[in-house]
Amino acid sequence: MITGTVNSNREAIIRLVVAGPRGQQQEIEAIIDTGFTGFLTLPPAVVAALGLSWLSRQPGILADGSVDIFDVYVGTVLWDGQPRVVEVEAADTDPLAGMSLLARYSLRIDVMNGGIVTITVLP
Repeated sequence: MITGTVNSNREAIIRLVVAGPRGQQQEIEAIIDTGFTGFLTLPPAVVAALGLSWLSRQPGILADGSVDIFDVYVGTVLWDGQPRVVEVEAADTDPLAGMSLLARYSLRIDVMNGGIVTITVLP
């Protein structure tokens, strides 16, 4: 099970440990974004600090409907106690956890300041 909290902006936040190919690790706070179909976004400075391996450039549709091109990297996330290799999009924004990361899990959010976020594996 993964837990987090809701902040004063009504954002569901979880803490994740992300690792690079040489074992570098960084703990991040990621906002759960149900409108993001990818796995994870990280700021370019975090991607560089972790030494993530570049995978490709991919288009992405932003919340306003515009399309942008993102550099995509490979990273490892400690997810529900297990290392999981995921695609990481470099984006100049707060880290976002997307729906691909949440696939096959149940998400519960108590939407109030300090509310509980619970992510559990589906049977």
